[in-house]
Amino acid sequence: MNYYLAQDASLKWLETPSVYHIIKDELYELDELSFEFLKHCASVKGCSTNDTGFIDYCLKEELLTRDPVSQKRAPLIKSPVPSLRYLELQITRRCNFRCKHCFLGTYPPTPPLVGKGKGGLSNQSLSELSVSRVTAILKEFEEIQGLRVLITGGEPLVHRKFEEINERLPDFFIRKVLFTNGSLLSRNVLKRLNVNEIQISIDGLEYAHDALRGKGTYRLAIDAVKRAIDFGFGVSVSTMVHAGNLEDFDEMDRLFKRLGIKDWTVDIPCVTGNLTDNRDFHISPQIGGKYFRYGYGKGIHSSTAGFGCGLHLAAVMADGKVAKCTFYAEHPVGNIKEGLRECWDRIRPVRLDDLTCDCSHIESCRGGCRFRAELIGNPLGKDLYKCSFYGV
Repeated sequence: MNYYLAQDASLKWLETPSVYHIIKDELYELDELSFEFLKHCASVKGCSTNDTGFIDYCLKEELLTRDPVSQKRAPLIKSPVPSLRYLELQITRRCNFRCKHCFLGTYPPTPPLVGKGKGGLSNQSLSELSVSRVTAILKEFEEIQGLRVLITGGEPLVHRKFEEINERLPDFFIRKVLFTNGSLLSRNVLKRLNVNEIQISIDGLEYAHDALRGKGTYRLAIDAVKRAIDFGFGVSVSTMVHAGNLEDFDEMDRLFKRLGIKDWTVDIPCVTGNLTDNRDFHISPQIGGKYFRYGYGKGIHSSTAGFGCGLHLAAVMADGKVAKCTFYAEHPVGNIKEGLRECWDRIRPVRLDDLTCDCSHIESCRGGCRFRAELIGNPLGKDLYKCSFYGV
C-alpha cells in the first residue's frame, strides 16, 4: 500500500530535519532516514515501507494519509542557522482603535492617498505593505523553511486590500495567525478568512478592557471570540497587565477556559508609544511581575537553550523595515527590498552568557524581554518585571 504526506503536513529542513503539522501546530524532529522516506511520501507517487510501527505513528499523528495528495509543495532548501521560524508581518499601521497602551503611538486611521513621505514614498505606502510585497515576503519566508507567520498591524483587517492578501494565503505551506482586536470579525469575514488561528486582544474584564481600548470594545472582542470558535478557528487571547485589570485575572482564567481558548498569553506593555502619555495604566515591576503566573499554552514563538527570547523571530514593518521584533522598529537591520534572508543574517542572537544576569532562573526566564530591559536601563542585564516574577 502507498502512503502520502498529508495535506496539512510540511517537511521543513531546519537545524534538524523536521515535519510540521500546520493545523495542529506541531513540529516533529526526524532522523535522516525518516526525512528521506517522507520526501518520497511527498511525491505524486507516494511511498511504501514494511516499517508498520513508523507508518502507524505517522497515520495517528495525521502526518501521512492513504489517500493520494496532489499539490505543489515548497522547495526543500536548508534553512539558515539559526532558522527563521516565526515572522511578525505588520501589513498595516492603520487601526480603527486608539488604545492607550499601543506601542505604535498615534497614527492616522486613513492616511492621504497622495503626498510624499521620506524617500519619495507616498504616505499610503508608508502605512501598509502592498499585496505584491506581502506575497513576495511569504514566498521567501516559506523557502527558508518558515513555520508561522503572525499577521499584525495596526489592525490587519483595515488594510485596504486585505481581501486580496487573504485570497493568496492558501498558497503557502506555513501556519497563518491573524492578530486582531476582533471588532471587524463579522460572520462574512470569518466565512472567507484563510488563516489557521486568530489571536484576539482582551485586556481585562469589561470595565478594565474598555478603559484601555474604548467603550464597547470588550463586548465586540468577546463576541468575536465566540463567533471565531463557532467557525472552527483555533482562537488564542493576548492580555496586557495594567493598573486597571489587576483584579480580573482569576475570572479571565475561568472565562477563557470555559470559552475554549487554546492559548492565553499574558505580558506587560513596554512604556513606549501611547503608554508614555497614559501614566494611570503604568505598573511597577514589583506588582506587575507577579502576573506572569497567569496564561497557558505554548505561546506564539519559542527560543532554544542558551539563547534569549526571539532566537527564531524577525519582524517586517509596514514601511518595509526589518527588525528582530516590532518593538525594535526604530532600530532596523535593513529593508525588505534587500530580501528577507539578507536581513535575517544581520540579526544577532542574544546569548544568555553575554547577559549580566546570574540567577538560577536564567534558562527559564531567558533574560526576559530585552526591549523592556533596555527601556529601563539594562541593555545587558535584567528585565525587572521577570525578576519580580522569579522573586529575584
